[in-house]
Amino acid sequence: MESMLNKLKSTVTKVTADVTSAVMGNPVTREFDVGRHIASGGNGLAWKIFNGTKKSTKQEVAVFVFDKKLIDKYQKFEKDQIIDSLKRGVQQLTRLRHPRLLTVQHPLEESRDCLAFCTEPVFASLANVLGNWENLPSPVSPDIKDYNLYDVETKYGLLQVSEGLSFLHSSVKMVHGNITPENIILNKSGAWKIMGFDFCVSSSNPSEQEPKFPCKEWDPNLPSLCLPNPEYLAPEYILSVSCETASDMYSLGTVMYAVFNKGKPIFEVNKQDIYKSFSRQLDQLSRLGSSSLSNIPEEVREHVKLLLNVTPTVRPDADQMTKIPFFDDVGAVTLQYFDTLFQRDNLQKSQFFKGLPKVLPKLPKRVIVQRILPCLTSEFVNPDMVPFVLPNVLLIAEECTKEEYVKLILPELGPVFKQQEPIQASNMILLIFLQKMDLLLTKTPPDEIKNSVLPMVYRALEAPSIQIQELCLNIIPTFANLIDYPSMKNALIPRIKNACLQTSSLAVRVNSLVCLGKILEYLDKWFVLDDILPFLQQIPSKEPAVLMGILGIYKCTFTHKKLGITKEQLAGKVLPHLIPLSIENNLNLNQFNSFISVIKEMLNRLESEHKTKLEQLQIMQEQQKSLDIGNQMNASEETKVTNVGSQHIDKVFNNIGADFLTGGESENKEDGLQNKHKRASLTLEEKQKLAKEQEQAQKLKSQQPLKPQVHTPVAPVKQTKDLTDTLMDNMSSLTSLSVSTPKISASSTFTSVPSMGLGMMFSTPIDNTKRNLTNGLNANMGFQTSGFNMPVNTNQNLFSSPSTPGVTKMTLGTPSTLPNFSAVSVPPAGAKQTQQRPTDMSALNNLFGPQKPKVSMNQLSQQKPNQWLNQFVPPQGSPGMGSSVMGTPMNMMGQSAFGMQANPFFSPQNFAQPPTTMTNSSSATNDLKDLFG
Repeated sequence: MESMLNKLKSTVTKVTADVTSAVMGNPVTREFDVGRHIASGGNGLAWKIFNGTKKSTKQEVAVFVFDKKLIDKYQKFEKDQIIDSLKRGVQQLTRLRHPRLLTVQHPLEESRDCLAFCTEPVFASLANVLGNWENLPSPVSPDIKDYNLYDVETKYGLLQVSEGLSFLHSSVKMVHGNITPENIILNKSGAWKIMGFDFCVSSSNPSEQEPKFPCKEWDPNLPSLCLPNPEYLAPEYILSVSCETASDMYSLGTVMYAVFNKGKPIFEVNKQDIYKSFSRQLDQLSRLGSSSLSNIPEEVREHVKLLLNVTPTVRPDADQMTKIPFFDDVGAVTLQYFDTLFQRDNLQKSQFFKGLPKVLPKLPKRVIVQRILPCLTSEFVNPDMVPFVLPNVLLIAEECTKEEYVKLILPELGPVFKQQEPIQASNMILLIFLQKMDLLLTKTPPDEIKNSVLPMVYRALEAPSIQIQELCLNIIPTFANLIDYPSMKNALIPRIKNACLQTSSLAVRVNSLVCLGKILEYLDKWFVLDDILPFLQQIPSKEPAVLMGILGIYKCTFTHKKLGITKEQLAGKVLPHLIPLSIENNLNLNQFNSFISVIKEMLNRLESEHKTKLEQLQIMQEQQKSLDIGNQMNASEETKVTNVGSQHIDKVFNNIGADFLTGGESENKEDGLQNKHKRASLTLEEKQKLAKEQEQAQKLKSQQPLKPQVHTPVAPVKQTKDLTDTLMDNMSSLTSLSVSTPKISASSTFTSVPSMGLGMMFSTPIDNTKRNLTNGLNANMGFQTSGFNMPVNTNQNLFSSPSTPGVTKMTLGTPSTLPNFSAVSVPPAGAKQTQQRPTDMSALNNLFGPQKPKVSMNQLSQQKPNQWLNQFVPPQGSPGMGSSVMGTPMNMMGQSAFGMQANPFFSPQNFAQPPTTMTNSSSATNDLKDLFG
């Protein structure tokens, strides 16, 4: 790797040194920058050819440099002869101006070290192309080393040399005297140009007379650079010391032979014995057969043989050679026409450019790019010719690589993109560009597309010509995938919409809708929903073609996998727009069926999607409801565990109160009826709940029993009064069998006393005085009194709730169902009352919860009044009375049973009760009839 770098470094250093040493100090360097050494040419390939640019204009040139070091071996007079010969040739070339002669752009300049002059840009000499690499930089450039001449290049190159000789012989009256591959230069465009007039001979006769060309005798003692190349020299130069225009034609024949034989001349000459060599050559030429010319194409073989004839008069002249059939090749004629294009008028040019697309495919790419393309782009300065030239340029662009397109073609197209005058030519240019838009977008860089190509498309959409608008709308979908999304969204789509809304042409409106439908797949879903679909409702036209275009856009959006229409859009905007359109009178049956088909598909999807959504919501609600119930049950079980002690105490005091106030026999009877009624009214869910409670009770039994906390009386003494006598006295009033209805004072109110923990208050304060308490049931009469009822509720805890113990829930009104037992049972009149032991309540206690420790009457008497009253409130969750509680019965109109307005405090909102009813209403009524009827 290091050796390669060193080699490269040495090469660059050597080339730089050569350039510096060769050109440094030459006046040419004042106006031109000298670049890389690219080729060699001239007599003996003595001239080095460099790339160069003019400093003032940056115009590309070729700099020919002759380094005087090459002739250091010669004596001074020989050096002078060589320099004079070289100067003469360049000076003669500078004076002559013709397309077939190398164009000199700066005359010869001499310095101490070199001779230099500048010409048009040059590729190489024909000798370099044919394999003679003398005086070239090492290594040889691949451009020259791998260069192969195409047939069309060879034909047209030889034709160009013939035309150049015709100019010299006919117009200038001059013999070149040294037509060789070294003196034929290929310029940058591939054209063959003549140089090397070192040995030219002008006619000595006046122009009106027959030209006569003096000839010098061959002097073998002169330096080789002072003599023409004998291998391409006519025999008469040496043998008869004469020359004429036919001598150049012989040289042309030898050049043609060398071109078709890889640069090898027809004869090799011994420069030391030139006369003997030419004598032998003359003999061979007289017997020249077709076998010696086998590599030359057959159609020109005879002409080459004539050019190599020993007799000069037999040789064709230059003008005759330009007319031989060999040069009538289509490619050669095309290239020849381009070279004379500047002489043609617009009509001739237009006819030629129209037929050019048929010829271009037959020509090699290098010839097209180097020779034809520059000629075509040069015509862009003529606005009238642009519509005829542009199709050919774009045809060439298709065969070019992206790099070649950007370098050679795109810079020339820039002004054409913006051309708007004349209008007719501008419209034609738009049509041509639109037809090749895919090519432009594929090979043009993004910046140029945004700055040059797309503005032209926008101009076409806004053009006054309907034909251009239609063509633009038809072509846009073909290259929509090549347009960047921001440009399409912000510039292209708005112009298509404007064209649709503002045009008076039905064809443009329909094509706008078709164009939008085809490019929907390149747009974003939400842009279509928010911008395209609302635009459809703004179209004023109701022609069938327009309506079908609208339907097509809706259908494409609806069925496209990437896009789609949401059900909200379908229900709110699309269907309300489509359904009225479907019944337009202009639609035929097939069009109507198309509308209905799309509408049905939309409705089906709308139904399916919304139904699926509702089903999912229902499932989610049910899952959430089940989770809430589970959370409530967990909270209820936790509450039961925390309140288990108080519930057992309540049950114990209920049992004690019942045993104390009633006889055992009636108690047992009522308990049996109650249990019978409960067993008959429990549902499956309730039984499952009871089973869970029994399991919980078993767990609690295994725990240590809860010990009731003994409360010591606290002053004042008023709070420790014993209410047992008062309760017993009130309960004894049940035996009075009174049927009178007690009157409630109008000033009676029901208030809540949170500090007492009670859910009701009597109209007068409670004290130690005895008062009568009317039970809601009359045992003897069998009907209910309309008074203040206090039925024993074994299902609802009036003074506590599952969430907050001690907070009262209360409902005024008659209980919907009545249990089969009363709080106080009175035996029939005359029945003998016997002392019985209290009824065993263990079975009932086991049913509702774990056994609570019993509390003695002394402990009962020491409790506070509100605590004592709580003992007669059944525990929460006990089955039996459903949701009935103590309260005043309410009728359907919100009135109490006493005819007074119900207190809003007792509205259901303030006292919500659990919905569970533990007894059946009809069965409870029957049991009441059996019990009291």
